[in-house]
Amino acid sequence: MQSFAQLATQFNHFFEREHFPASPASLYAPNHYFLQLGGKRIRPVLCLMGNELFSSIHPSAWDAATAIELFHNFTLIHDDIMDKAPLRRGVQTVHEKFGNNTALLAGDVMMIKAYEYLSKVSDASLSSILTLFNKTAIEVCEGQQLDMDFEQQSQVSLAAYLEMIEKKTSVLLAASLMIGSILGGAGERNQQLLYSFGLKLGLAFQVQDDYLDAFGDPAKFGKQVGGDILADKKTFLLIHALETADSNAKERLSYWQGRHEPKKVEEVLSIYKSCHVDDWALQLKQQFLEQALADLDQIAVVSSRKLPLQSLADFLIQRQV
Repeated sequence: MQSFAQLATQFNHFFEREHFPASPASLYAPNHYFLQLGGKRIRPVLCLMGNELFSSIHPSAWDAATAIELFHNFTLIHDDIMDKAPLRRGVQTVHEKFGNNTALLAGDVMMIKAYEYLSKVSDASLSSILTLFNKTAIEVCEGQQLDMDFEQQSQVSLAAYLEMIEKKTSVLLAASLMIGSILGGAGERNQQLLYSFGLKLGLAFQVQDDYLDAFGDPAKFGKQVGGDILADKKTFLLIHALETADSNAKERLSYWQGRHEPKKVEEVLSIYKSCHVDDWALQLKQQFLEQALADLDQIAVVSSRKLPLQSLADFLIQRQV
């Protein structure tokens, strides 16, 4: 069994090719620019790990993993436009550098290219993989819309936020693993357990992401500190603060909603800390991680084959970037 790092090296070697033509440069240059920024490649490597959990890596897994990575990058380009984000991976976002209209088209053609790679998957498993991929792609769009809807609502329940995160973030992690397991010849129960592992891991990952957006080191995280606060996003942190804060703190949080004054991030973070939201988020992250590992434990393969996924899960929710 190979580690995440070993498979990531192999995937990067496979992925580092020209996915787009040179012309028209005005369309394809943004995609070249975005892909050369790199990234953690978590989702495509999860596909390979899901495959290797059950058997040696199927040749089609590399194309499926590439499709997953291109689709993920498509969502990032479009998310950045909708979020008006100035930075991604520490540099200018595509829409900031090339303009909104070009960024939209660049994202569109990246998604189409993802389906081109997916079509290369062997006939035996293509139908089930395509069904799962399409379902996942729709759910990711639903999750992004819910995320935007929440920005217009004064309050969002934790249950509603969990549904949004599951669709926006978790389902793609889960589907990446399950696509790999399909190619690896896993039975249906093992496929579903691995999918559930991915869902819970995604929730832990998002709690960590919300936490780092507020409390992380921007030099390591590569994003603007307090970006979610500036965008008035209903994160785990804000939802819990509104549920637990005293009347004075709630009034202060309400005051800052919709405002764009220089001290906004500093003031909201102060309220979060007074409510011990940072400690609560770390505990919630650990809870989701333990649920994910419980699902992984039930998968009917020898324990040694699960070690790379266990190690990756631990790494993802302890990361500082």
